[in-house]
Amino acid sequence: MLAPPDILTHLVEPGLVVLTGGPGSGRSTTLGRVSAGFAGPVLSGGGLAILCGTPALPLTRAVRARLPADDPALLAEAVRSRVAGGLLVLDDLQWADVVTLDALPLISAHVRVLVALRTPHRLPDGAEDRLRSAATAWLTVPALSVAEATDLAMATAPGLSGPEVAAVVARAGGLPLAVRALARSGGAGTRDDMAYVVAEAVADLTRPARTALAALGLLGRPAEPDLLGGGLAELTAADLVTVRDGAAAPTSPYVAEVAAGALDPTERRALHQRLAELTEGLEAARHLAAAGDPDAACERAQLAAEFADSAAARAEALLLAASLTTDPAVRTAAARAALTVGRPAAALAVAPADAVAVRAEAHLQSGDPRTALAVLDAEAGDEAASGLAEAGDRAAPGRTGPPGPTAPGGEDPDALRVRILATLAVDPSAAPALLTGLPATPDDPGLRAAVAAVAAHRRDHGWEYALASAATAAGASGDALSARWCAWQLVCTLVADGRLTQARDTARSAAAACAVEVAYSWQSRFVAIELWCAALSGTGLDDVARRAVELADRTLPAVARGYALSAAALAEADAGLTRSARSRLDGVSVPDSPVDWVAAEAAWLDGQPDLALAAGDTLGPLLPGLRRITAHWARLDGAGGTPPPDAPAGPPPVAETLAAWAGRPDRFTGAAQAWRAVAVREEVRCLLALGLLSADPAVAVPPLLAAEALATSSGMVLLAGRARVGLRRHAVRRDPRGPQSDGSLTQRERQVLELVAQGEPTRRIASVLGVSRETVETHIRAGMRKLGARTRTEAAARCLEVL
Repeated sequence: MLAPPDILTHLVEPGLVVLTGGPGSGRSTTLGRVSAGFAGPVLSGGGLAILCGTPALPLTRAVRARLPADDPALLAEAVRSRVAGGLLVLDDLQWADVVTLDALPLISAHVRVLVALRTPHRLPDGAEDRLRSAATAWLTVPALSVAEATDLAMATAPGLSGPEVAAVVARAGGLPLAVRALARSGGAGTRDDMAYVVAEAVADLTRPARTALAALGLLGRPAEPDLLGGGLAELTAADLVTVRDGAAAPTSPYVAEVAAGALDPTERRALHQRLAELTEGLEAARHLAAAGDPDAACERAQLAAEFADSAAARAEALLLAASLTTDPAVRTAAARAALTVGRPAAALAVAPADAVAVRAEAHLQSGDPRTALAVLDAEAGDEAASGLAEAGDRAAPGRTGPPGPTAPGGEDPDALRVRILATLAVDPSAAPALLTGLPATPDDPGLRAAVAAVAAHRRDHGWEYALASAATAAGASGDALSARWCAWQLVCTLVADGRLTQARDTARSAAAACAVEVAYSWQSRFVAIELWCAALSGTGLDDVARRAVELADRTLPAVARGYALSAAALAEADAGLTRSARSRLDGVSVPDSPVDWVAAEAAWLDGQPDLALAAGDTLGPLLPGLRRITAHWARLDGAGGTPPPDAPAGPPPVAETLAAWAGRPDRFTGAAQAWRAVAVREEVRCLLALGLLSADPAVAVPPLLAAEALATSSGMVLLAGRARVGLRRHAVRRDPRGPQSDGSLTQRERQVLELVAQGEPTRRIASVLGVSRETVETHIRAGMRKLGARTRTEAAARCLEVL
């Protein structure tokens, strides 16, 4: 933003300073800031579009008096006598009349004049040249920087997420008015005020320039200068387009979109048709569709899919083709391509009714295995009814009854694969029966993946190799969907077994492979579960929380959202941000995800053990074990209810921990060692339990000290606080009493009041600092007395003033 002091330096002596800029660039705001900073009287006026032909209207509005418009010299003298040593400010000079434009050089010879001129404009021929000759400074209002635009968008709409703010900033192109308009509308729609300002400016362009700007709006990307024709020079002069590295891009994409929207339907279709001739591939197909030529667009989209360089580009092209035709083959191919890149909703939208396996696969991928089975069963019922009718036509009189049931092995391989995977999700015990008649290693890559998934669920010997080899075989045969299912099953099973390091490495590799094919949906799944593994292991909590929050702000599949939210909330809760963690999970319900357990864990960390006993989905065997461990901690902290129900012990660290809780506290040492290579937070909790359940200081203090050190080094503020509480019971204090900051408040009192200022309740402050609630209240009362405050809120405010 052009700073007012920079402009005022040009107004020390009489002269003309001209500010130029595109629509919404902040010219009027800059004039207001300069006027506020000028040490003297300021007379402000400006042109009006509806009265642009009224002689001397901008000057008359400024001096608030009738002026002799028929005599330029007398007009200049009348204005000079009223402005004297002050500042004359005129906005919207593009709407000024000829009399005003001719008088400005005469006026500026005696007084300070500051005017704003929008580009493009419709000033008479030669008027701009005369203004430039008379001007002492011709300044362009620069676009906002990314940081300035981000701050403005966040101030305008604080509720926008990070990705939404970034989208607003990119689309606005540094125009303050566009940033505000897009931020208020959430970055999606347009606002009449900004659209009107832009439409006014576009109307002042010549037809070639308007067409070129509209073409950029329809393209949605920078274009080659040759494609835009002769209007490019005018757009560049008006600062609406910049040419860099051989590509012309609109200064503000939003302005280009408004210019495209200003075209009437006939002009827009004609421009789309012309752009289709000048572009290639999927882009040309989209322009043909917009031009009203669906057949040509469908043909071009299929051609683009044939030469696509990634699975995502192929899916996008085929989905466009499917939206333009009723051909079942095209629509089925599009649905399969969409499933390959993890877009089940798009697949369901285009899949024909007879593509049963595809529709069932889409439901399975959407996290609805029951509906997937219902789709397959309905098709099997239709086939059985058809077979019964044919059998009745051929049967002898008096013969009744349906033929025997169709064996699962008689199904289409794709349908059978989906049936096996869906059954595995709904009723795992029934899945092995579906493998009857299938070889141990089927030739079909999809069936091989399903067989490996069943082996993994049963934990057959070599199940890891079965899934990995099935993924490799599927990838080699071009079945990317089966390869990704195998990788996902492998990661999920490793997580369930507590093998977090292996799961994390496998998920990272799978995410990288998906990124190459731009399979965003599958990539987000693997990234989310990788973050969950990192959060559960308790390493790099700050980085995990940051990445998980950024991921959760994006559009994600349900399962990926569940893992991302769980990772973010667990990392925040361990770091002491329990209020943020709990609010993040408030009202969130994602089946087959750790959300319920993380919500219970956050409630326990927040000092509300009664809320940590809620049951949730079983995503085992690791998660049920963690839920039972949390329930034991909640009961230790005074939560009511029955003891946790018995469940399979789960991975060795879980089994060892539950055995310790079952009356063998001496086994917490072995449990802590078992967790060391798995999850640091659980190692800390085992050490805490060993120290808290022992009354002998010689036994309790060493594990508490180890838990405090480990939790502190890992950033687990609340667990470190619990360790300090346990140490205080054995007269081991962790309350350093430093020098008083201002002669009255101690270091601990200052910490407590700072947390009060952040809105934290007493119980949460006690958890964060590792002291009792009574101690917190004592510090608050002492701070109130020393600062002369009548309430804790007033004391917190005065403490911040002191700091």
